[in-house]
Amino acid sequence: MTTTQRGPSLTDPAVADPGGWSAWLGPPVLGTTLDGSPAWYVTRAQDVRFVLSDARLRTSPVGDRSVRDAVLAQLGVSEEVARPLTDSILDAGGVEHTRLRKLVSRAFTVRRVTDVLPHVQRIVDGLLDGLGTRAELVEARAYPLPSAVICELVGVPAADQAVWLRWGESVMTMTDLSATFTEMTESVHALIAARRRDPAGDLVTALVQARDEGDRLSDAEMSSLIATLLIGGHETTTHLITNSVLAVLGHPEQLARLRRDPTGWPAAVHELMRLFSPVHVIRVRYAVEDVEVGGVTIPAGAVVQPVLAAANRDAADRPDPERFDVARQAGRRGEGHVGFGYGIHRCLGAALAREEAAVTLSSLFGRFPELRLDGDPVRTARPGMARVARLPVRTH
Repeated sequence: MTTTQRGPSLTDPAVADPGGWSAWLGPPVLGTTLDGSPAWYVTRAQDVRFVLSDARLRTSPVGDRSVRDAVLAQLGVSEEVARPLTDSILDAGGVEHTRLRKLVSRAFTVRRVTDVLPHVQRIVDGLLDGLGTRAELVEARAYPLPSAVICELVGVPAADQAVWLRWGESVMTMTDLSATFTEMTESVHALIAARRRDPAGDLVTALVQARDEGDRLSDAEMSSLIATLLIGGHETTTHLITNSVLAVLGHPEQLARLRRDPTGWPAAVHELMRLFSPVHVIRVRYAVEDVEVGGVTIPAGAVVQPVLAAANRDAADRPDPERFDVARQAGRRGEGHVGFGYGIHRCLGAALAREEAAVTLSSLFGRFPELRLDGDPVRTARPGMARVARLPVRTH
């Protein structure tokens, strides 16, 4: 563990890159959250899995202390504006979480993901058809794909997809949040009303029908579920794809392996998600009682910050963790990492995100074997995330 006397913080430039978290690998250590208050940072893989699966560490606040609400208040977002979208499945636990997850999981069954893959391929092919000799991959290519896929699954009309891209950017960069939350709430309410009038084969229709047929699902719960899926479903996948392009271009020997055997892309995505995930940290947990984590007693009421980026580089969990090996997970069961979380709150759309990334990357590098950078990529600051704002490339 680092010898500095100052505890970790999400705003520390040293952890802007996922590898920066490796310096903090060790027992839980006290640092600060985004609102400046204390939090216990948990970094080792075994400890992170424990924190994400133990019922004594929950996602909803203990007492009045909520890190999220404090940060939103600092950003000028009132509780009245934020509440319709922030009280979501991510906060629920126990029976309530099981009930909500069961409803939402209808959009992410193996069959639904399998059925949507040809559509993903068509979108990717269409985007690559428009790629010239010089291109900027993020805005022109990486953003539209995940947005189009998740919007179709959820039920957002094609005409409204562009505005969800803008709202997603606002949420991820924490800018203009008050106006964004207001607009998102109004849009989701209008979508729910539209599906009541005109049902379709999408998730919003399924949620509306479940609500109207007597399931214990409120309009507020529907609104937060839909918004959570739409924002999370395209932002993280977008930046997984762009981070992966950068990583593969930076490791030509690994790219050569994939070009020799393109069937290796699905296994490669596991490794890319482990080392280059856009998500460094996951939602904080709150201790409902004293809990021992990795030999350290976390007191009741304390905030716990699990660090996925550190856990995925833990030598106790896998050999040579800093080495990028696209075949590391080939032929093995499971993911071999906690990049999509762990336990009951593990990412619902993990399978879809992996498939989208594999299809996009295999198609991009297959279509353009001479693909290379055309200048320096531009990254944007977002505590706890690795995001690429611009990715200029040459295809020939």
